[in-house]
Amino acid sequence: MYELVITEKPNASKRVAEALSDSKPVKKDIKGVPYYELTHNKKDIVVGCAVGHLFGLAEKEKSKGFKYPVFDIEWKPNYEVSKSSAFSKKYLDALKKLSKEADSITIATDYDVEGEVIGLNVVRYACKKKDAKRMKFSTLTKDELIESYEKAQSHLDWGQAQAGETRHFLDFFYGINLSRALTSAIKTAGMFKILSIGRVQGPALKVVVDREREIQKFKPDPYWMIELNALVKKEKVVAWHEADKFWDKKKADEIYNKIKDEKKVLVKEVSKKQVKQQPPVPFDLTTLQTEAYRCFGINPKITLELAQELYSNGWISYPRTSSQELPESIGFKKIFAALAKNVDFKTLVNELLKKKELKPNNGKKTDPAHPAIYPTGIMPKSLEKRQEKVYDLIVKRFLATFSDPAVRETVTAKLDVNNELFIAKGTRTVEKNWHVFYAPYVKLEEEELPEMKEKDELTIKKIVLHEDETKPPKRYTPASLIKELEKHGLGTKATRAEVVETLRKRNYVKGESIVVTELGIETVNTLEKFAPKILDEELTRHFEQDMEEIRENKTNQDKVLTKAKEILVDLLKEFKSKEKDVGEELKKTFSNTRADLTTVGECPTCKEGSLILRKGKFGRFIACDKYPECKTTFKLPANGLIEVTPSICETCKHPVVKVIKKAKRPQEICINVDCPSKNIPDVKEEKCEKCKEGNLVLRKSIYGGFLACNKFPKCRNIKKLPQKEEIKK
Repeated sequence: MYELVITEKPNASKRVAEALSDSKPVKKDIKGVPYYELTHNKKDIVVGCAVGHLFGLAEKEKSKGFKYPVFDIEWKPNYEVSKSSAFSKKYLDALKKLSKEADSITIATDYDVEGEVIGLNVVRYACKKKDAKRMKFSTLTKDELIESYEKAQSHLDWGQAQAGETRHFLDFFYGINLSRALTSAIKTAGMFKILSIGRVQGPALKVVVDREREIQKFKPDPYWMIELNALVKKEKVVAWHEADKFWDKKKADEIYNKIKDEKKVLVKEVSKKQVKQQPPVPFDLTTLQTEAYRCFGINPKITLELAQELYSNGWISYPRTSSQELPESIGFKKIFAALAKNVDFKTLVNELLKKKELKPNNGKKTDPAHPAIYPTGIMPKSLEKRQEKVYDLIVKRFLATFSDPAVRETVTAKLDVNNELFIAKGTRTVEKNWHVFYAPYVKLEEEELPEMKEKDELTIKKIVLHEDETKPPKRYTPASLIKELEKHGLGTKATRAEVVETLRKRNYVKGESIVVTELGIETVNTLEKFAPKILDEELTRHFEQDMEEIRENKTNQDKVLTKAKEILVDLLKEFKSKEKDVGEELKKTFSNTRADLTTVGECPTCKEGSLILRKGKFGRFIACDKYPECKTTFKLPANGLIEVTPSICETCKHPVVKVIKKAKRPQEICINVDCPSKNIPDVKEEKCEKCKEGNLVLRKSIYGGFLACNKFPKCRNIKKLPQKEEIKK
């Protein structure tokens, strides 16, 4: 008999086993699923693993068609729910087998609501137990894992488990019923199209649509500004009239005409003001995602994936946290000592260690489960490029929080031109302090005014009257939208990035500067008209509060779900009565949106047709809609998402499309494989070094040229083209 410790993923099981083992753990497997046998303080332990969620929600009896409402659901093994989860069966079978010989179970999944649900379902349905011990940790470091094991709770965190399970039930109830209602509605109008909306997705879409409406309704107001350029010992000073913006053109013209011919300006006053700029607060997940987007352009969803990988390898603490506080209990000096062994951080760490007191500039946000994100001090052995960027950002942020405030000085000069005052400002950093530790991620303008003093007379170089107009609100980026959803209380720290991604996948929004498609706008218009509660963020926020109360044992799952069902039944009943009207509006909207999302541009051959995204027997391609009169076609990559853009190739004037691939930066590419910009050199055939039978010949793709074996598909050898310099040699 032994104790079975169950982790969330295979790499976590390895780290837990290595941490707890008195010697070296013995790795074994059951049909390819790894587990570890070890001894800890003379106690036999087996460490097994799940692979994320092993169970998913599904109807007890699958209903025909798009019947709704549906509430009769249960947990089923994920491999039964989704074909894409077939791989999870062997992990579930392995845990069932390992649990039969176990005399006790300890759950060591991530300590959050999702990890608790994963553990709860494994205990109930794989191990056939009612409860288990619970390890709680924020890093996968040896010391913390040992402490977590030895201080394990005697039971699951039931408040957290029930809150997590309730969230799954609510999301399923809303997702399946609302999506079926929309799909059924469009079906009544004679079109079959599976549409999707959800408990958080609907209100989130409305947030973006509301911003789009602001932009569309925006009417610019003209204004005028007067700029003064003067010289101080050959150095230029730029100043603006103290009124800043003039909304009355007559007034602006009057002042401009009064001073336009002046040659001298008098320095009336020079003042200096220094302010302390506090260090940044430690990273919570949202701030990490927004900073990674600002500094590197990494999509928030990818940032979370990268951070999760860093955590799983023991290099950083748990990233799914809303805390901006670092407690002393994590051991600041110990982490600093470990980071000092890395040549990239040694100088910075040694500088901080000179301080009398190591105290971070903690923020206001807290999380009952985990502290803010921080590096553990364990040095990564090898990192791929984007992992390295995110890791460096996390370490530099951690160090910067312990540094002293920076000091910034602003010099303000008031300049008098014929009794009209102009203001010149310059701001510089006097003491960098935390800027040094957060470099190169500090983005501040340094603009220093030339030395001048009161009653100096400066030579005017020019005076300009500028005309401009007010600008509409900015569109959201993926990062700023996540921040906005947090303000609205929509979703959780762990799910917001996925919500944004889902809106894009459903063609409700597009682009990095998020533009709402016609489908997104009209879906919201239709729902506001016929079923506004679907978009009610107050209702969604209320359920979030309910789940927090479940976690704190102030209410229970049954009460929250009963209330949710009642609301949904009323909502869907009202929706059903207007189903045909909803369907007609959605049908019209979807038809227009489909054309918008698939039209690439004008056909460069016939000049009459439009190039359209198509899908055929051999994959995706672009073709002229005047076929068969015009047989123009263009190849597309076999994988990745293709988005239409308004751009035209400057070299060959063909349309440009955007290719989006997982874990890669989106590329905008000319669809013309023969475009001169792709710079395809002439090369001679050469023998294929892989199969020894075929020849490597020139092939062309949307990305450019490459060499490929002519024995494809028997031989799939490909090579990059040599550079022109190499060919010349």
